[in-house]
Amino acid sequence: MFINFEDPPNAAATRSLVEERIKEQRDSEGVPETSTVEWRSRPLHVEVIDMPLEVLLYNPGTHRIRAQRSLDPGRDALLTANPWSAESQDYLRHLLTIRPSEPTHRDPAFDKLKENLKEHKQNEPGLITRHGILVNGNTRCAALRELKSTASMRVGVLPESCTWDDINDVELSLQLRPDQRRDYSYINRLLAIDEQSVQLNRDLSVIAKAFRTTTKSCQRDIWVLAQLREVIRRSTTKEGVSLRLMDLEGAKGRLEELHRAYNEEVRKSKERAELLKEARLAAIILEFSKTDVRCIGADFHSRYLQKNLPDGLKVTENAAPTAVTIPGLNRKVTAEGANVIAARSVTDALLQAKAVTAAGHASALAAQSAASSTLEAYEKAFDKAIESAGSDFRLRKKQLAAPDRINNACKDLEQSITDLVLSRGNASLDEGAFDDALDVLRTVLGKLAIEAQRTIELPGNGLAWLTAAVEVKQSQE
Repeated sequence: MFINFEDPPNAAATRSLVEERIKEQRDSEGVPETSTVEWRSRPLHVEVIDMPLEVLLYNPGTHRIRAQRSLDPGRDALLTANPWSAESQDYLRHLLTIRPSEPTHRDPAFDKLKENLKEHKQNEPGLITRHGILVNGNTRCAALRELKSTASMRVGVLPESCTWDDINDVELSLQLRPDQRRDYSYINRLLAIDEQSVQLNRDLSVIAKAFRTTTKSCQRDIWVLAQLREVIRRSTTKEGVSLRLMDLEGAKGRLEELHRAYNEEVRKSKERAELLKEARLAAIILEFSKTDVRCIGADFHSRYLQKNLPDGLKVTENAAPTAVTIPGLNRKVTAEGANVIAARSVTDALLQAKAVTAAGHASALAAQSAASSTLEAYEKAFDKAIESAGSDFRLRKKQLAAPDRINNACKDLEQSITDLVLSRGNASLDEGAFDDALDVLRTVLGKLAIEAQRTIELPGNGLAWLTAAVEVKQSQE
């Protein structure tokens, strides 16, 4: 959520120190160091100075740890109320050091950054406001403080007129550069796009340009975040326990495929699309793999899952809407939407059980045990159902030759690697012929990338890699 935070208590003293060091920099005989940032849609050269680590403040509005703030609701509430207190700043420091997908573990990327700073010192300057708030370099500041090998940090200084809107825009422009070593986590990226679209009411084409993506990708990300928020709402138990956005950090590929499959199905039938969505969301929460989730279609509940669910987990008659009698025929049929409501009840029960287990010590031991048993029962039922659905899915997909041909080509390429290794022993490689073959491969891959882009609206990781590898320019529409 975008917030205009108040100035920190030490703002005046920090501002005075910043201006003093800028003056010293200008008065020195050497060439002053500068850094270039995107400022109000145009490049701006800002002066770089040394600032004591102790006066720098972590940015409470940074997108890097937006989702992780829910890790500790009490400390998060304090952070919102008083972001400049020692307790709030320490909470931000902690969130910058943990792994986004596993918040109970320290982030290896943070330790790698720390080692890099220890060996090579600070290569790139951070960026601050005149009040000492870190716009860029929050993680570097945390690492330098842990190292204790230096008392200062090199930072560029934004103009005096800097507002929280500027802080937000500059941070995004810097963090989304292609050469950035430590990207935003998936959920934090979704939150940043949603903030730009919903809260700041910016045009999707502008957002897409800032995030170096397409408008269709932004639309997908906004849809995905809306589904995740609904999942969190539905996971809330009577005791108030619920899942958190950060609990869904590792589901990127599966959620993107869900969006693609849902849109394909909704063109035919809204009800079938909802059935597919419910079944796939449940499988994602149960942490089935992308290839397993891909096998789940609109008929998954009725055709595969229902018969594998234990009696205690099957939808009762009370959970479904009343049947409707057809006038003149004296026949009863299930009311419209009954199948969707039944599927949702399964997903809801699963979500709430997952929320209790994810809450850990925050839930009673008996509730934890019951929730674990429920999840285990659902997992077994889904496993059996997916096995059956997967078998049918593979039969239906046999006519799709393109993926099979690529898989076969990969096997040939793997064999060529072995041949190259063997050729080094007897000097049998025809280097000219090998280079010619690679030229042909590059041409073919280029054609493949072009046709794949024409066929697939929203590229996945594989096509994104291929496009970048052969340098095919993507459309920004």
